[in-house]
Amino acid sequence: MNAHSISRYRAEWFASPGGARRDIFAGMVGTFALIPEVIAFSVVAGIDPEVGLFASFIIGIVIAFAGGRPAMISGAAGSVALVAAALVHAHGLNYLLAATLLAGLFQIVFGLVKLDVLLRFVSRSVRTGFVNALAILIFSAQVPQMLGVGWQTYAMIAAGLAIIYLLPRLTTAIPSPLICIVVLTLISAAFPMPIHTIADLGRLPSALPSFGFPQVPLAWETLRIIAPYAFAMAAVGLLESMMTASVVDELTETGSSKARECTGLGLANVAAGLFGGIAGCGMIGQTVGNVRYGGRGRLSTLVAGVFLLVVMVPLRPWVAQVPVAALVAIMIMVSISTFSWGSLADLARHPKVSGVVMLATVAVTVATHDLSAGVAVGVLLSGVFFAFKVTRLMDVAVDHDDATDTRRYTVSGQVFFASADIFADRFDLRDTARRVRIDLTAAHLWDITAVGALEDVVTKLRRHGAAVELIGLNEASAVLVDRHAPLIR
Repeated sequence: MNAHSISRYRAEWFASPGGARRDIFAGMVGTFALIPEVIAFSVVAGIDPEVGLFASFIIGIVIAFAGGRPAMISGAAGSVALVAAALVHAHGLNYLLAATLLAGLFQIVFGLVKLDVLLRFVSRSVRTGFVNALAILIFSAQVPQMLGVGWQTYAMIAAGLAIIYLLPRLTTAIPSPLICIVVLTLISAAFPMPIHTIADLGRLPSALPSFGFPQVPLAWETLRIIAPYAFAMAAVGLLESMMTASVVDELTETGSSKARECTGLGLANVAAGLFGGIAGCGMIGQTVGNVRYGGRGRLSTLVAGVFLLVVMVPLRPWVAQVPVAALVAIMIMVSISTFSWGSLADLARHPKVSGVVMLATVAVTVATHDLSAGVAVGVLLSGVFFAFKVTRLMDVAVDHDDATDTRRYTVSGQVFFASADIFADRFDLRDTARRVRIDLTAAHLWDITAVGALEDVVTKLRRHGAAVELIGLNEASAVLVDRHAPLIR
């Protein structure tokens, strides 16, 4: 390792003089903000809280070393839990662990082949739709916890929301969701009432996680079952992680390696699956909190993971008594803060196609409960609308020089698969002029469809006796023409 690598390594772990202390405290605060959300999302996924907590512990440690974005906190929460819920319900925990392993392998491959660049094709409208759909699904996942319960549960949820939203007006020293958990737990202990607690939802960690492979049949049928879920978990996990990394880039005014983040998240999820945990991804809320409390280096990420298990194992008896109403209140807050409320006003101000893309992303995601399907539809619509927009900008002007009997076609704009037919239709292929000049100075040929359309036009004009001349081809267009239709020049 050379001096430059050592310097960069040190900067990533200890961002500035005195940064270690800030990173440690910020990571500890991140842990307290992590616990309630991980437990709540574990319930959403239909698994015991210990599965999500184990995963967050493992993911935090691995990605601190392998990830590409210092100061970013990742864990078993977010959109991945929503994807996992259907698999757990249909086939059980072991199939989820197998899908977690496969999702991690997918992400490693995505990082190695630099598929992180695909995020550039996800428009702002699609990202907004993704976030809004995630918020709606998070809220809808709380509805079962609010059905068939007594008034005490509703009162506790209301009290929890009041603490979460009103306490920050007094102090932000301790995250208000953590205070919500403490206060509601003390109330339920002091005044016993018929409400559900975390102990009713499943097991909590009582020891360190142990290594082991998922107990599933090694058969093609198993792969057929887990592959669609694994791919969806990998896709939505990477999308949320890339969005989180971009947020940290902006907050800290620093760059990060998105490809390394893909690979690092994959390694972390493989490790999580081998230690009995669910797949995870970057957590926007906890990451922003970590950065705002001073976290800048990888040390804060490591502390958030390690301190999670340090806190959870000794405090297991206490955590078991936390009312489910507290988690519901926290998740309602998460859904409200996640939803982009400004996007509703943007529907009236922004172009209609942007609104259509955003609403389609939300509708498909909510209807299918598949965030990757919603993003895929949104990206497809964005591409189609963009192609139509560019097509309208392509034009062919025609004029005739009587003195030389020359027809001049002046092409401007982008000629590609979506505009090639329109381009060809603008030519009179039975033109009686002796000479035809096609001026491409203000045009660009993008693909073989465009070259093929130009070749058809030139060939048919020459067949009808016209002397055809091409002028103004730019270098890139000329290369395409020389390679695929050399005879027309």
